Amino acid sequence: MTSRERVIKALNHEIPDRVPIDLGGFQTGIHKTAYGELLAHLGITDEITILDPVQQLAKPCEEVLERFNVDIRYVCAHSPDSFRGQIEQNRRQGKLWHDLKDEFGVVWAMPDDQQLYMDISHHPLAEATVDDIADYPFPDGSDLTRFTAVRQLALQVRNETPYAISTGIGGVVYEYCWYMRGLERWFMDMIENIDFCEALLDQTLKFWMDYYRGFMAEVGDIIDIVMIGDDLAGQHGPLFSPDFYRRFVKPRHKKIIQHIKSLTSAKIWYHTCGGCVEYIPDLIDNGIDILNPVQIGAANMNPEYLKNTFGRNIVFWGGGIDSQHVLPFAKPDEIREHVRKNLEAFKPGGGYVFNSVHNIQAGVPAENIVAMYDAAYEFGFYS
Repeated sequence: MTSRERVIKALNHEIPDRVPIDLGGFQTGIHKTAYGELLAHLGITDEITILDPVQQLAKPCEEVLERFNVDIRYVCAHSPDSFRGQIEQNRRQGKLWHDLKDEFGVVWAMPDDQQLYMDISHHPLAEATVDDIADYPFPDGSDLTRFTAVRQLALQVRNETPYAISTGIGGVVYEYCWYMRGLERWFMDMIENIDFCEALLDQTLKFWMDYYRGFMAEVGDIIDIVMIGDDLAGQHGPLFSPDFYRRFVKPRHKKIIQHIKSLTSAKIWYHTCGGCVEYIPDLIDNGIDILNPVQIGAANMNPEYLKNTFGRNIVFWGGGIDSQHVLPFAKPDEIREHVRKNLEAFKPGGGYVFNSVHNIQAGVPAENIVAMYDAAYEFGFYS
């Protein structure tokens, strides 16, 4: 069975030869520090390329992906020709900082002496009124220069390799609102400034509607998975009022999901961290096919419960190991047993793709990473 056949069967809730394995995406990736240590541990030489500067994720090389039997490859759009979003180095507060302004005007910053990830240092709409939104220079999602050469790359992966193809993450309708506004101010807006929230949500929705119209015109007939996402939950449950979600966020999510589904037959993958059990029925109702990262260490995210309750209606992609408490700190034998138990819960009947819960962070021992992926392969086979 080829990797693509394996993934397609799993996504269709059919039983493949083994559970598909993922590594290398924007929510299924590996931090550059952990990747460098992994390369040294495996004896593999690779010049580290940054896939995502905000999360400081490395792009794994083919040798690493093949070593871990990874079944998915990623084809991503890029910035439009008109955007010059390069990291600048600036000195302030007695430190050297790496600053990156994105297309929406949000500035992300990372101190040079940390080199772990970027945090938001400037929210461009922090002091804006609802009237200001109409005049704000939002990026143009319909700029087709975003997709230059993307079709050729997708065809190359499809025609020359056996792997399933996924897009990178997109469709960030809700989170970009608080990125632009500031989290505390946005949480106040959700209570006392609903008109502002709706106006901003409509702008981010418009961007992604335009974006996917162009993107799917290029690759919609080639790819297997479209990744979208907005974090709706935290460690203990919903991050904000479920009523606000269902009144204002869910209808816009449904609109973008159905829009994408009208443009491609690819499965729709949705990312939300946290204890998101509250929202799984809503995601299914919206048309979501796949849930990631399946944060099994969060509230009410027991693997057996999730599979038994929702496993017929949604694919679980992730949840292979507790990335907070187990992957960084356990011994390799404990890693192996943890993966085995989670596979026992998630793999019956198909409908599961293996990955850790979110990205592998700096500080995770290389031997633990190897133990995790080797166990996923060994215990992932169906009888």
